[in-house]
Amino acid sequence: MLATPALELWLLRHGATEWALNGRHTGRTDLPLLPEGEAEARALAPVLARQPFAAVLVSPLQRARRTAELAGLGEGARPCPDLQEWDYGRYEGITTAEIRRQVPHWTVWSHGCPGGEDSTQVEERCLRVIALAESLAGAGSGVVALVAHGHILRSLAGTWLGLGPAGGALFNLNTATLSVLGHERERRTLVRWNVPVAAAAK
Repeated sequence: MLATPALELWLLRHGATEWALNGRHTGRTDLPLLPEGEAEARALAPVLARQPFAAVLVSPLQRARRTAELAGLGEGARPCPDLQEWDYGRYEGITTAEIRRQVPHWTVWSHGCPGGEDSTQVEERCLRVIALAESLAGAGSGVVALVAHGHILRSLAGTWLGLGPAGGALFNLNTATLSVLGHERERRTLVRWNVPVAAAAK
């Protein structure tokens, strides 16, 4: 009997939005992709077409759903509320620089968001996403695509690696990039990170 392939998570951040480009925290505000964000998402399609997926999980917010659709992953994609971006609460729509005028040295990782989420709450969501992906991978390809947002995907990477969601502070993540979480033998590893489309195609 063949062994079940070790799970791989292919993380895809959505394409550019207006707030993503100007640094405003975009949690539950349901912004559309910009035209350049749509172009970024389309450019992912040839790379993703070469990889069979056991499942595709996508944040229910439109910027993620549209990215999945344009990248060729829309058919059969399963909405996953736990993949929504951090709830930034009172910090929704404002920049880190603006927050730090009131809370010096603030980061989402260390301070959380008043009226929104903190890292403990986000970690619970990340653990549920990983468990769901493991259950969906089954005996198939062992590869599950996750289409979502910058901070939640960085938090998920930190959780996967045993660093906790605050470990996401160590990982930059640009729009419409490919990252892969996997294994070396039994150890969870970072396989690829923040790979732009041009490099992913090689």
